[in-house]
Amino acid sequence: MADRRYSQRGYREHEKERQGKPKDPARSGAPAMPQTLTVSRCTDCGTLLPPLTDSLGQCPKCRSELHSCRQCAHFDPGQHFECTQPVPERISNKGARNECTFFSLHVTVERDASSGSARPEDARRALDNLFKKK
Repeated sequence: MADRRYSQRGYREHEKERQGKPKDPARSGAPAMPQTLTVSRCTDCGTLLPPLTDSLGQCPKCRSELHSCRQCAHFDPGQHFECTQPVPERISNKGARNECTFFSLHVTVERDASSGSARPEDARRALDNLFKKK
């Protein structure tokens, strides 16, 4: 009682309750973040490219060249010569294979939807249950 400023009942008693309860680390208040994947996709057909794809090869599905401007991470149609790097001259065919030294395969970060993804049947069943007459 000596550490209390006022002697009235109820003053700062909520602090005692908080101090006595240990916090659960599983419920820290942070939202659960979805899992992410770092992937490369073909810009022509959208096929997921294998992780160790040789950038000198071709897309396994549509056979478009992977070492081309459109597959590059530096490709930007709004920039000079459509590239963010200081290329000496414009490459006219952006889908054709070239020998650019600045090339790096375009990589994106996507949400991993494979774990716990709902099937269309589950959504249909949930909708039917919502509007089911009792």
